[in-house]
Amino acid sequence: MEFQAVVMAAGGGSRMTDLTASIPKPLLPVGNRPLLWYPLNVLERAGFEEVIVITRKEIQKVLNLDTKMKLDFVCISDNMDMGTADSLRHIHQKIKTDVLVLSCDLITDVDLYKVVDLFRTHDATLSMLMKKTHEPTELAPGQKGKKKPVEQRDFIGVDDTGKRLLFMANEADLDEELVIKRSILQKHPRMHIRTGLMDAHLYCLKKYVVDFLVENRTITSLRSELIPHLVRKQFSSTSLQQGLDNKEEDQKKKEQASLDIYSFIKEDNSLLKPAPDNSCWNDHRGDMNESLHEGKVRCYVHIMKEGLCYRVNTLGLYIEANRQVPKLLFNLGLEEPLVHGSAQITDRGMVGSDSIIGSSTQVGEKTSIKHSIIGSMCTIKDKVKITNCIIMNSVTIEEGCCLQGSVICHNAVIEKGADIKDCLIGSDQRLEAKAKHVNEVIVGTEQLMEI
Repeated sequence: MEFQAVVMAAGGGSRMTDLTASIPKPLLPVGNRPLLWYPLNVLERAGFEEVIVITRKEIQKVLNLDTKMKLDFVCISDNMDMGTADSLRHIHQKIKTDVLVLSCDLITDVDLYKVVDLFRTHDATLSMLMKKTHEPTELAPGQKGKKKPVEQRDFIGVDDTGKRLLFMANEADLDEELVIKRSILQKHPRMHIRTGLMDAHLYCLKKYVVDFLVENRTITSLRSELIPHLVRKQFSSTSLQQGLDNKEEDQKKKEQASLDIYSFIKEDNSLLKPAPDNSCWNDHRGDMNESLHEGKVRCYVHIMKEGLCYRVNTLGLYIEANRQVPKLLFNLGLEEPLVHGSAQITDRGMVGSDSIIGSSTQVGEKTSIKHSIIGSMCTIKDKVKITNCIIMNSVTIEEGCCLQGSVICHNAVIEKGADIKDCLIGSDQRLEAKAKHVNEVIVGTEQLMEI
C-alpha cells in the first residue's frame, strides 16, 4: 500500500454558519449528494480501496454514501475543538505509510495522479493541488448591498517549471513588504510570485511529516501552519540536524533539534550513496542530482489550468458548486438522468435541461423549474416558478409561489403565493402565504443560538 487516504470531515463550516447551523457541512447537499461524496469519489476514481474518514458521531449516523470503498470512520468528540493538524495527529497510530489528505469540501475533476506523480518523481516531502481562485458570479443570499469582505491574498513562489514550490506566505502575515530569503534565491535565482491561487486542501505527505506532527504539538493547522513550515524548511539551515552528532551540543539545542523536521527524515538507499549517478537502481523518475544534492525537504505543487476545482467553504461557493454539478457529473462520466425516475412531474417540458430533480419529488401543473436543483421527497404544487434555486429535501412549496436565486433548506414550507428572492430559508422554517422576502436570511432563533 503506497498511500493511505484521509478525508477531513469534522469541521463546522465557520465561514457559512447560516447554512451549517442546522446541517453539518459534510452533509450539505450538492447536486443531491452529500458534500463528503465528492472527495471520496476523487479517491475511488484513482483506485483507492480504503479511506480513513475523520468526522463526528452525528454525521456518521446519518451518512448514506454510494461507494465501493471501505470507510474507516474515526469520530471526534463534539466538545473537542481540533484543527486539521490535530486531527491527523489524533489518528497517527493508523498511519503506516505516506499519506494523502483531502478536505471534505473539495469538489474537483482533477486527475489525482498529476499530484501523486509529482510526489513520486521528486521524492517530495509534500505535493499539493492549487487552482486559480474562483469568485462566485453573484453575491450570496442576504449579502446584496453589504460590503464584500476583503480576502487576504496568498503569495505563492514557484520555479521556472511552475512545479517546485519555493515560497508561500499570506498577506495577513506580512509587514509592508515581501521579503525573499537569500538562501532561496541562491538556489533558484528565478522565482515567479503568483497571487490568485486557491489551496485545494489536497496534500501528499511523507510518513515522517506525521511523525513530526506527533512530537510538535504547537502546530494545529495543516493549511496555515504545517504547509508554510515545510516550504520554509526547504532552504533553512540544517545546522540543528548536523549538531545532533556533536557530543558537546548542549541539552537545549538537542531538544530543539528533536523537534526539527530533519531529525525525522530517515536515511534511505545508503548503499547507493558512493556511486549514485552510476546506479541502475533509480527509485524515482526525476533527476537524481536533485534528490541527492538539494535539501531533503522538497515541496511541489500541481496548478490546475483547466477543469473544475472548488472549495465549498462559503455560501456563495456552495451555490456556485451546485450550479456546476451537471457539468461536473458529465466530466466524470456519471451518465445518470438529472431527473430521478421516481419523480412525478406533470409538465416535463417546463423543467430546464440543466435542472436536477431528486427521488419521490412531486411537481404540479404549469410549474416552471429553471437552472435549479430540487432535492428528494419535495412537494411543489401548481403554477410555481423556481429559477436559480437550491431546494433541499422534503420541502413543500404551495400554489402560485415565485422563488428566485434562493436556498431553501430541509423541511421548509413556503405557503401559497409567497414571493422569495435572493434569500436563505433555514431548515423547518414556515413562510406565511403571500409573504414577500428579498435578500434575507431566515434561519430561526434556535438555529441562531447554535451558531
